[in-house]
Amino acid sequence: MEKLEVFVSRKDGALLPQYATSASSGLDLCAFLDEALTMKPLERILVPTGIFISIHKGFEAEIRPRSGVAYKYGVTVLNTPGTIDADYRGEIKVILINLGAEPFV
Repeated sequence: MEKLEVFVSRKDGALLPQYATSASSGLDLCAFLDEALTMKPLERILVPTGIFISIHKGFEAEIRPRSGVAYKYGVTVLNTPGTIDADYRGEIKVILINLGAEPFV
């Protein structure tokens, strides 16, 4: 299997993306917040991660929803898949929407 270098930096206190299990196909991102956010039904929010990446030209990174969270709570990534282009150098932020009937924290 060929390896691809991805350069990652983070704000102080931000958690690095990590695999949940040894067979995970993607890394989990964590929100980088001072306090918890509550999403009302049908509300969309932009969630910071405190993570910055640099990937090689010709590649992209993608943000995808967690199937368990989507099924249990109706919360998903609004622009699925969210594309991070090779030339983007800003903070990774995730657009979430609560399609469920209850508020989600």
